[in-house]
Amino acid sequence: MKTRGSNLVVRALEDEGVKRVFGIPGTHNIELWDALEESKTIQPVLVTHECGAAFMADGMARASSEVGVLAVVPGAGVTHALSGVAEALMDNVPMVVLACGIRRDTGAAYQLHAIDQLAVLQPVTKEVWRVDQADDIYPTLRRAIAEARKAPQGPVAVEIAANLYMLTQKVEKPRWVGEVEENQSADRGIIEQTARLLTEARQPALYIGRGAEGASDLVVRLAEVLGAPVATTFQGKGVFPEDHPLWLWTGFGAQAPPFVGRIMAGCDVMLALGCRFSEVATGSYGITPPQHLIHVDVESEVLGRNYPADLVVACDARIFLEGLLEVLEGARPWGAMADAIAAGRSEVENRWENQSASVGKVAPHDLLKALQRHCRKDAIYTTDSGNGTFLAAEHLRLTGPRRFLAPVDFSCMGYAVPAAIGAALACPGRDVVALPGDGAFLMTGLELLTAAAYRCAPLVCVLRDFKLGQIAQFQKIPLNRETCSVLPDYSVSDLANSVGARTFRVVHESELDTVLPAALEVVRNRTPAVVEVVLDTSRKTYFAKGVVKTNFFRLPWGDRLRMLARALGRRII
Repeated sequence: MKTRGSNLVVRALEDEGVKRVFGIPGTHNIELWDALEESKTIQPVLVTHECGAAFMADGMARASSEVGVLAVVPGAGVTHALSGVAEALMDNVPMVVLACGIRRDTGAAYQLHAIDQLAVLQPVTKEVWRVDQADDIYPTLRRAIAEARKAPQGPVAVEIAANLYMLTQKVEKPRWVGEVEENQSADRGIIEQTARLLTEARQPALYIGRGAEGASDLVVRLAEVLGAPVATTFQGKGVFPEDHPLWLWTGFGAQAPPFVGRIMAGCDVMLALGCRFSEVATGSYGITPPQHLIHVDVESEVLGRNYPADLVVACDARIFLEGLLEVLEGARPWGAMADAIAAGRSEVENRWENQSASVGKVAPHDLLKALQRHCRKDAIYTTDSGNGTFLAAEHLRLTGPRRFLAPVDFSCMGYAVPAAIGAALACPGRDVVALPGDGAFLMTGLELLTAAAYRCAPLVCVLRDFKLGQIAQFQKIPLNRETCSVLPDYSVSDLANSVGARTFRVVHESELDTVLPAALEVVRNRTPAVVEVVLDTSRKTYFAKGVVKTNFFRLPWGDRLRMLARALGRRII
């Protein structure tokens, strides 16, 4: 048959169940966007910046079971999207980058946008492909999507030459035979060894990452059988319901409240499931696991990489837990553990409740508690690099996976707003709340124009502290000054109104119960709303205090003394 390559791309995307493609058309790929417009099942989404396209695709994928897809022009489109692609790689998010290539049928040099873009994409993707023959478009794209979904999930890139989009080609009937995956199973001996370590433990504990989100129900069963306290990574927040009596905290070690340390000190065996002990999750490697560690993850290369383990298991979390629960016998009583956790959490809550914000500002706890009071229980929260992520992780209480979308291991600023738009597109009817800092909002706030145009309306709460809050805190402690972290003033409302969003402002806790319901009514009627919340960030998160402490005491004594002397000297001056 005769067809354009653009039609073959759309056919492959349709056959894989792709529902949206994000990006900006250019001269090289206008035929692709034209073909997308003709599709009855795929919605092409025009964004304001290709980095926003990548973040939207990421947010959509994290909030749902879909694969995020973006289509970009050669060169500049690819480089603009790179930060979002790298975020997807570091956080294991399935994504496909349709990186249009220059024409390869003319032999001409110095073409517009011409760079070796696959060399640029290769370090931030699982795999890249270049397609130069029309017959290869359909099977290559199907293979790429399968690879993006395959554990460990992540982004892939496919470059298709512009001439294949533009020119009619004679091709065979599109077909692709998918790879047959072998049924993975956990070794029975390892399962029994794990069960023995856990049942013989004085007190076992669980540490759960996002890799276990497909087995949330089994994690709950295991915790109750073992009577184990459960801590999660940041990405794993919500995988174990945080209203459960055995939920401990997001993280442990120096980055957590003292009660978490007391409880963990009594644990002698830990099962870490679906996590890799990354720098952010561990508070800059500021944790000390219990005496015996069992590490289970689908990705074998992460096992025991940062923390030596007594037992490592390369296996899917659900398959592993199904096998483990089959061999575990009996159940520990866990009333006393639940009481200890409840007392510790109550201690923290009381501390927050008794902290009053400065005049003209709102305490983070009051804001986040009010959001959960007025949003639906299954609301999705997106955060941004920095203070907002750690405030949200500490104060929000989530009861299911795929509800906390944060740029964790690559930690891109500008993530929250476009990720919320992607999540809102993927999950219509659910409340989606973005929590960007005022610095991050400057980066991608214009994507609210996309939200208004496609009537996918997140509620954006701009955490207004007039500075790059996390960096300012890190500067203030050892340096006793803030250099280039205080923002020039700007009008949040003028910016938001200019792109079709309704705006609100909160400067006192008493306004939250009036403003938030009004803003939520706006977004539930499919108009984006921005609430500027003047936030009191003078008190550091447990995470920030823990990371500073961990890194300070890692320094040689001479550097510690020099740092202290400098900070004290500047305070005196």
